[in-house]
Amino acid sequence: MKNKKFKGISTLTLHTANKENNNSSHTTPIYATSTFTFETAEEGMERFAGTDKTKLYTRWGNPTFAAAEQTLEALEAHGLTNEKGEPLQLKALLHSSGQAAMTTLFFSNLSAGDTLISHYSLYGGSQELMQKVLVEAGVKIILIDIHNEQVLIDTIKANPSTKLIHLETPANPTLQCVDIQAICTIAKAHGIKVSVDNTVATPYLQQPFALGADFVFHSATKFLNGHGSALHGVMLGKDLEFMNKKAWKWHALMGGNSNAFDAYLLIQGMKTLEIRMERHCSNTAKVANFLAAHPAIAHVNYTGLTTHPQHAIAKKQMKQHAPLISFELKGGIEAGKKFINAVEVCTRAVSLGTVDTLVSHPASMTHMSIPKEERIKYGITDGLIRMSVGIENIEDLEADLAQALAKAAL
Repeated sequence: MKNKKFKGISTLTLHTANKENNNSSHTTPIYATSTFTFETAEEGMERFAGTDKTKLYTRWGNPTFAAAEQTLEALEAHGLTNEKGEPLQLKALLHSSGQAAMTTLFFSNLSAGDTLISHYSLYGGSQELMQKVLVEAGVKIILIDIHNEQVLIDTIKANPSTKLIHLETPANPTLQCVDIQAICTIAKAHGIKVSVDNTVATPYLQQPFALGADFVFHSATKFLNGHGSALHGVMLGKDLEFMNKKAWKWHALMGGNSNAFDAYLLIQGMKTLEIRMERHCSNTAKVANFLAAHPAIAHVNYTGLTTHPQHAIAKKQMKQHAPLISFELKGGIEAGKKFINAVEVCTRAVSLGTVDTLVSHPASMTHMSIPKEERIKYGITDGLIRMSVGIENIEDLEADLAQALAKAAL
């Protein structure tokens, strides 16, 4: 089924996952088991010797995981072909969280003495993983202004040990965008792999493999699940041998496996990805324009605004502008706190990508571990508010924002 050419994303998310079961279940079963049985000793030997690890031990794989992975592979490869003009084949590894997936991504590609190049304005957990865990493992971390191609080229030349360039675009929470294709072209010329965090855009809006990426990462907890009901992370790659051997081995040995119930929830969530993203994107554009015109707002970060510094890049590589914004009130952090306390429809919570609108304060929450001088340089100021716009009625959202902004001004 995974090689079938569906024209639409919704058809793909509804019908790609293998519903392998013996009881004719309409939905993918939850294989809530730690291990799997063998009819004979020979069957057990054959399974362990084979490449299919879904029926051995759930830390290694599970049929429910495999069904979710099939949909993720199909989403990121939808409509794409390889160098031979054949449908692009990908391998996905489902993890217990985004951080677990990113750990597999980094440790399967980097060793002591290697260099990782990335950029400013990353998700706080990603930057902390790089600068605390990877550095302890002997990996050199370099964060640069990656929009300047000459800076990137000079950094690569000065660091011949560079093995991986990691991008996050759009970035959380500043919505910084980087030109995936341009960076992949430079990386390929120097024999360097590129990974892209596609969490905020999702494969519905952006397909990094079409732009030259070697790996794609998602915190699937966010828009892919869509309901805030479980944690998931996924690493995808187009080098099938690498993914099935080295990446899978790191994944299995570090114990970053998902669980059957969360995998089931992800499968169910992805079925409505297209219709959710359409409403998310529509609402976000309206909210961003509402905020940009409001006298209490100092500035808004949203790639759909022509004032965004990477508006053209986002427009070039995304189908629509991603449904995440951040903004700062003219009254600074005190006005921001009043605003967050005053919202009634919006939900006060970290994370993003859920069907309901979430508001949070990055400086004291998701990026509190990043030194102040660093996050200020990245644009994560003390008064910045992040908003993941949900699928509520837009009139209700705008009314809630209006009353909260009025109270913030008092």
